[in-house]
Amino acid sequence: MEVKIGVQNVAREITVESNESPEAVTEAVEKAITSGGLLELTDSKGRRVLVPGTALGWVQIGESEKGRVGFGVG
Repeated sequence: MEVKIGVQNVAREITVESNESPEAVTEAVEKAITSGGLLELTDSKGRRVLVPGTALGWVQIGESEKGRVGFGVG
């Protein structure tokens, strides 16, 4: 699953490919925001991503987009 994180006052977003369920990621985001602590996610390669809950601008949780081949839409 792909998780995109927008951080306040930062132009680029953080993209994490995670094996966590959408519910687990949502719970981690809610906990980080309400407690003001860290949002901690582990990507599919075992690397940890830490973002301060107070710096979160937005979080998008969704399925990974498979690589598209070609120029056509469809």
